[in-house]
Amino acid sequence: MKNSPQEIARKILADSIGLRQNSFDSISEWVTAYRLLFLALKSGKKILLCGNGGSAADCQHFATELVVRLRKGKLRKARPAIALTTDSSVLTAAGNDLGFEKLFSRQVEAMGAPGDVLVAISTSGTSANVVEAARAARKKRMKVIALTSENGGKLGKPADCWIAVPSGDTQRIQEMHITILHFWGEALEAGLPR
Repeated sequence: MKNSPQEIARKILADSIGLRQNSFDSISEWVTAYRLLFLALKSGKKILLCGNGGSAADCQHFATELVVRLRKGKLRKARPAIALTTDSSVLTAAGNDLGFEKLFSRQVEAMGAPGDVLVAISTSGTSANVVEAARAARKKRMKVIALTSENGGKLGKPADCWIAVPSGDTQRIQEMHITILHFWGEALEAGLPR
């Protein structure tokens, strides 16, 4: 049967494996971004995160792992991380009063400080509200880490570290983004004092 569930599953797994193999070339960028996160947290700074849709969920996922923990049995200090995607009152007020492109930049203006890090996630790299947040973070003398697709759009430009997943397939890009976030979480739990 054409496009049977088994064929779809095999293709997804094959595409995912291929992308993961192609991503070995970007491990140095993963580590560079990790160092920015490590230095910020070690210095008592915070991590802010923004993205839309599935990327918004990834922001919340990673912020939770920093604040609570990633691995069971690893009791440690909570790490300051804020997903800028979660406060419905701020999001709807900013969208209504300032425009959708200001959803995250307004929060960066309010909560960002020099030395903090913004993790900006956009599979296309062109989400206006994520790009504006990155620009606002630069003005606040924050570090910016961008997670995008292979094209990167406008988001790579204001970033201190830009990780462009070598794919144009949104689902596979999102899978790699969560893998990168999990790498950061594991490395931070291993590297920072408990």
